[in-house]
Amino acid sequence: MAEDVANARIGRHGAARLAAVDIDSYNLELKDDDGFLGDRASKGAFQAILDGWRKPLKKAGDDPFGNKSSEDISKKELDKILVSDDVEAAAVVHSAVEGFAQEFAGVVSRFLKLKSWANTERIIVGGGFRQSRLGELAIARADIILKADGAKTTLCPIRFHPDEAGLIGCVHLAPSWILEAHDGILAIDIGGSNIRCGVVEMRLKKAPDSSKASVWKSDLWRHADQDVSRDSLVKRLLNMLEKLIAEAESSSIKLAPFVGVACPGVINEDGTIEKGAQNLPGNWESSRFNLPQVIVESIPEIGRHDTSVLMHNDAVVQGLSEAPFMTDCRRWGILTVGTGLGNARFTNR
Repeated sequence: MAEDVANARIGRHGAARLAAVDIDSYNLELKDDDGFLGDRASKGAFQAILDGWRKPLKKAGDDPFGNKSSEDISKKELDKILVSDDVEAAAVVHSAVEGFAQEFAGVVSRFLKLKSWANTERIIVGGGFRQSRLGELAIARADIILKADGAKTTLCPIRFHPDEAGLIGCVHLAPSWILEAHDGILAIDIGGSNIRCGVVEMRLKKAPDSSKASVWKSDLWRHADQDVSRDSLVKRLLNMLEKLIAEAESSSIKLAPFVGVACPGVINEDGTIEKGAQNLPGNWESSRFNLPQVIVESIPEIGRHDTSVLMHNDAVVQGLSEAPFMTDCRRWGILTVGTGLGNARFTNR
């Protein structure tokens, strides 16, 4: 009950209207005859395309990557190959980039045909795939393909590091009054492979619109490498928050009594998850599980003030990190390329 009262004052989980933007849609799951459209624009899709270009070389015994599976070749390795003296290997990677760009452009075109995505002027591309040279090339190539087909939408890589954008975006979940006279907030970004907790400094004196916000300190745990339960993940998350609170206090960083949470799925007003959290360990879609409530019960106060928590979809929150820089256009969206394809469309208020 206390958590419900607190959130009645600061907003609702998964809200469609925030201070800077209206959220027109998010977490859309588009399908065609071959299945979910997002599966054609994911990290796995790129690996499958790379495999396709390697097959004829394998048959001839000339695969420049040897017996290494495409899944085991890191983005850093692929980036190095792009500029290496191994012309054949570089050509294979360039071919995969081109193939992925064609698929990605096709997926973007389908989104742009939706009523909720109509008249989108700019699309930010985030997620882990963007964090590489080959990802940047694929985004730029997809942008050229779309423009050649007459699209008036521009594709842009997200400006913040993808690992930090999901934390920085949490600042834009909070009402301005709760941030006043404070230096930072606690932020959580939950993913299918990792959870990241951090302290985000707002730097409101330098920029009242939070455009100068940055991650002061963060902690990462890769839960995908371990057989963990939902409850053990949440326990680890709470320990990470408590550690960050202590570190902020010892560094004289005054935290606002607010925790922003970015989480996969469709987020209900009461803080439960309706659907879309299937990649997380355990059942996160149970009506009896409420992460914001668990956080408030475990950390009831921050800086002697009652803790408030707001949770929203992870693609929405990553997109919100760009909100201060989107004032020159009215309608814009985000697509996050990772394990799946996250999506959200915004209209500036």
